[in-house]
Amino acid sequence: MSNLVDVLRAVVGEQQVLTGTDAAPCLTDWRERYSGRALAVVRPGSTDEVAAVVRACAQAGVSIVPQGGNTGLCGGATPDDSGRAVVLSLQRLNRVRSMDLDNDTMEVEAGCVLQTVQEVAFDAGRLFALSLGSEGSCTIGGNLATNAGGTQVLRYGTMRELTLGLEVVTAQGDIWHGLRALRKDNTGYDLRDLFIGSEGTLGIITTATLKLHPLPVARCTALLALSSIENAIAMLTLARHGFGPSLTGFELMAGNCLEDVAHCFPQQRLPFEGASAALPWYALLELSDTESEAHARERFESVLAEAIESGCVKDAVIAGSMAQSKALWHLRESIPLAEKASGKSIKHDVSIPMSRMALFVRDTNRALQEAFPGIRHVIFGHLGDGNLHYNVARGGDWTEADLLARQDAVFTLVHDRVHAVDGSISAEHGVGQLKRDALVRYKGAVELALMRSLKQALDPQGIMNPGKVLAALAH
Repeated sequence: MSNLVDVLRAVVGEQQVLTGTDAAPCLTDWRERYSGRALAVVRPGSTDEVAAVVRACAQAGVSIVPQGGNTGLCGGATPDDSGRAVVLSLQRLNRVRSMDLDNDTMEVEAGCVLQTVQEVAFDAGRLFALSLGSEGSCTIGGNLATNAGGTQVLRYGTMRELTLGLEVVTAQGDIWHGLRALRKDNTGYDLRDLFIGSEGTLGIITTATLKLHPLPVARCTALLALSSIENAIAMLTLARHGFGPSLTGFELMAGNCLEDVAHCFPQQRLPFEGASAALPWYALLELSDTESEAHARERFESVLAEAIESGCVKDAVIAGSMAQSKALWHLRESIPLAEKASGKSIKHDVSIPMSRMALFVRDTNRALQEAFPGIRHVIFGHLGDGNLHYNVARGGDWTEADLLARQDAVFTLVHDRVHAVDGSISAEHGVGQLKRDALVRYKGAVELALMRSLKQALDPQGIMNPGKVLAALAH
């Protein structure tokens, strides 16, 4: 193994191969739920160097764990505790290679921070539409690896819809040059969509060609107070009919989530008073208009007036400026930070058909309280695309250790109910190691066999991020 470390130093430079305490920041996930050990952390600076690292590891039979910003929530970028794997950090591949404004595309490397990509696009008069709470630290490679969604999927889609082409290093260390900037290309199997969402288990994405969109002329944002999820769904239906494709975001938040934010971050206040400040649900609604500020405001206020008159919205606060809009979004984006500050929780990233969302929440809440009296429900997410972060936290006399000791039982209870309403146990966070073993419970034999066949065909040595998504294959 020491020979491999020497080879890697020769490939990327001695300063870019970290061992011992220097490697420690890359060995624990953001939630501090998974920690591992590694032979080394290697930081290549180009696609050719990534390919050379993979070839060296393949020749030595050493596993590779690709890692971007290390902001994942399912342990997908954390090595196991064997100490035999190489963590391949892509953070030095952080260049925007090119931009084609006539084609509305940009070519960026996998280590680019999402916020940087957004800013470069904005400076060129364009929008890169992916938006996440972790956008200041997550990377494009990680977004691609998990097919990230975020707050604007309703209008712009997930990373699959936002990506036209890829450059990928295969498990053999070859480079697939697939950086096409085409909207239509029917020349065989769609390899791009195969690698997106594969969490580094089939190959390593090093560069992507991303779609850009025109910048909106105007945005309107409002925080809505609601008495039920049924009313939230009714409001979403009104917004879809009233705004059409201009509807950009519709975020659902339980009232206790915003209470937690105000408790952890006193500078943030819920902009309601009286009864409106004590309702069980809130929604963040955003419209992006390409015509004019006046046109956007007129449509926005008309739909909200109809919603309040019909009774599905109890109260509403409309942002009067960009600063107020950012403050409302900051409330939503602070929920995961407040949740983390309150201690470890059991996270579920699920997608549910809209028609069954209220039934799922009501029945699952009741079943959890019957099985684990006193636990807290921390529920928020992207209602517009059916993606719910249905989390379970300690409450009452529960300790963190008590909660985590029941994690498997909680997972099974929640995921069984997701499956019963034809939902998915992973919407945008990926599978990683957190949900790997649950797949066999909810996916059919044919589907699993096809997945294993793809893994075997593309990574016959089983060295690409082993133990993630699928259990290790026998050789």
